[in-house]
Amino acid sequence: MTIDVPAALVASHGKPGNASGRAWLAALPALVADTLERWELRVDGPAGNGMAGLVLPVTRADGTPAALKLQPKSEESAGTPLGLRTWNGDGAVRLLDHDPGSGAMLLERLDASRPLSSVADDRAATRILAEVLARLVAIPAPEGLRRLSDIAAAMLEQVPQAVPMLRDPAERRLVRSCASAVADLLGEPGDRLLHWDLHYDNILAGEREPWLAIDPEPLAGDPGFDLLPALDNRWDEVVAGGDVPGAVLQRFDLLTEALGLDRRRATGWTLGRVLQNALWDVEDGKTALEPAQVAIATTLMSRRS
Repeated sequence: MTIDVPAALVASHGKPGNASGRAWLAALPALVADTLERWELRVDGPAGNGMAGLVLPVTRADGTPAALKLQPKSEESAGTPLGLRTWNGDGAVRLLDHDPGSGAMLLERLDASRPLSSVADDRAATRILAEVLARLVAIPAPEGLRRLSDIAAAMLEQVPQAVPMLRDPAERRLVRSCASAVADLLGEPGDRLLHWDLHYDNILAGEREPWLAIDPEPLAGDPGFDLLPALDNRWDEVVAGGDVPGAVLQRFDLLTEALGLDRRRATGWTLGRVLQNALWDVEDGKTALEPAQVAIATTLMSRRS
């Protein structure tokens, strides 16, 4: 059958320099057809997509609605099936089937038209996210996932080469401060099952439960490392509100209270997440940090001092 691949997905994987992405796009029609046949699935709606993958609404042979997700295999997504199996539907979308060879996943059908970002009241949305995240990180991470201890150590090794690439001396100092915070916590990286990318658009309404997380990139570590995506949701609205520090601290306090986290430790690991984003930006050739990252880090460091 012919699948209409979303333009955003073609743009993401089809760049001239992305040979593996272009190869995956070329192979996608055959992969879709083979997976539908093997799992006896019938497509019953238009294709959707996330940042990296194709999502097809399907119906199983027994009439159960589901969602077929296909994306290139990567280090970030390698642990997704294991994470979803470990959560087993507790706060997260349920994994119904998985093909290790292609990476194809058959998932519980959620309502893609109703992400948490559709909740207009930001405090209510943050509270819902916090409740979902608290359930996810309550679970010990299984063996076989990437570990925050290794990722944090690798980040610290990159700092001396990355910092000089930033134009602003204040941003260079900020990145060094974030690295110092990570170094202080390196011996206690945590052992919880982290989502790593839980923001409003990665929580969808469901029938089994009101709200469930999707698209995890599972990691074993401290829950404080999972807070940053929730802090910079709707950043334009935060800025328009006129009190950026107040909005950041309100979200941070709500999240840490719901998760029962020590705020100084959570601050340190959130700064670690800012450090990670800064290193990624430098790797992509950028010479300045994202304003939201700077604002969040400086707000949390001001309270910390």
